[in-house]
Amino acid sequence: MTGSGVSPSLRSNSWIPYAGLLVLFWGVWGAFSALPTKLYSYPDPMIYVVWALTMIIPAWVSLRGKRFDRGRTAAGYGLLIGLTGAGGQLLLFKALTIGPAYVIFPIVALSPAITVLMAFGLLRERLGALSWTGVVLALVAVVLFSVSTGESGDNGWFYLLLAVLVCVAWGVQAFYMRKAAVAGVDDASTFGWMTISGLVLIPVALLMMGGLPLDFPWQAPALTAGTQILNAVGALFLVMAMSRGKASIVAPVTNALAPVLTIVLSLLVFGAQPSVFQVTGIVLALAGSTLMVYRAEKSSEAVPT
Repeated sequence: MTGSGVSPSLRSNSWIPYAGLLVLFWGVWGAFSALPTKLYSYPDPMIYVVWALTMIIPAWVSLRGKRFDRGRTAAGYGLLIGLTGAGGQLLLFKALTIGPAYVIFPIVALSPAITVLMAFGLLRERLGALSWTGVVLALVAVVLFSVSTGESGDNGWFYLLLAVLVCVAWGVQAFYMRKAAVAGVDDASTFGWMTISGLVLIPVALLMMGGLPLDFPWQAPALTAGTQILNAVGALFLVMAMSRGKASIVAPVTNALAPVLTIVLSLLVFGAQPSVFQVTGIVLALAGSTLMVYRAEKSSEAVPT
């Protein structure tokens, strides 16, 4: 026992409840996030607006009793992280209105490939066999998804392109999250700037719709808020898990297990029938994601800061 009365094993495992909640919240959100559009034809830019507003709640919780870092470094990294994340959300909501979640989320889960390649190209980090294996699996998975959309017409290629763009945006976001942490920016301030970035892009969403649509039943924004609060709170659980556990363990959970739950729920609840190419692509995408994140984060933790 330590002087505080908490054993090292309990302290080291304190991230597990938050990671479990993260998988639950993001997994359920991913499966049901497109319901407002499918049931009420609610515009995807409006879903973004509601999501940006729900981010205020976990931001307030994370910053309560803490100092919000308004310095140039924190603001620069925070806005860059926030804008790439929010921009990815805006594209993701569009993709989910025209494509299946069980295909889109495994592609998004490949974002560590972008992070790994940026670290290799910009920071000259050495990549091990696991990282390169993960990159190869990611590329094969994207090819398989491309083949599987051949029968879906133009929309199939379009949602695939949007999913890849979200993957790129969130890969860049993760890269600069790592740099922000090394620069000493605390998680609460980063999350606060992420929330501000999401709110800043609300006018862009409104311009995409040509104004604020008010002719929808109340159930549409209510259902949207109910699903997107899962997204926003899940992001807070990510911050809490990362601050308590090793990134080499937490990151694979966030990039692999949450999409797995989304896939399972999508298949069970909506009775989807993925093709052989899609099933193979899903498996390779999740495997590649886990390998890349595990190797990249383990390497980064081996270097003292």
